[in-house]
Amino acid sequence: MNISVPPIIDLEASGFGRGSYPIEVGFALEDREVHSFLIKPAPGWLHWSVEAELIHGIPREQLLEEGLTPREVALKMNDMLRGKTLYSDAWSFDSSWMGRLFDEAELVQRFRIETINKLLTPEQMEIWHDTKKTLWTEMQIVRHRAANDVQVLQETFMRVVQASA
Repeated sequence: MNISVPPIIDLEASGFGRGSYPIEVGFALEDREVHSFLIKPAPGWLHWSVEAELIHGIPREQLLEEGLTPREVALKMNDMLRGKTLYSDAWSFDSSWMGRLFDEAELVQRFRIETINKLLTPEQMEIWHDTKKTLWTEMQIVRHRAANDVQVLQETFMRVVQASA
């Protein structure tokens, strides 16, 4: 059976809730090619959660040294993703942080982000979490880095769809 894999997007952030902002974005395209960018905090982006840093392992200093500006990231993403719909398993967070990135960049986002739930049946959704958890163990890659997360999410999608076929 030939299953087409959807483009997946994932963002890591400075924390959760009010004031948080994107610090890394990763996406995997239909051909499974993966791209990710560290994002340099804009001057007004001051919120920083030590708990979040412990989860994603990206210190603020690394973002300041290695990150691209929000505008650089937004321009690259618009160029690479124009007209596409990407899917997220944390749509409310990811779309909010992407909005913050594009607001800061003063650009219109030229691609859409939808919830992965739109592609899955209720039965597939029921096995999503356990399948993803199994894959983290099997693949033995670092969690909470955007490039790694999108690879696991694409593989989870494939397994969930195959399991219900």
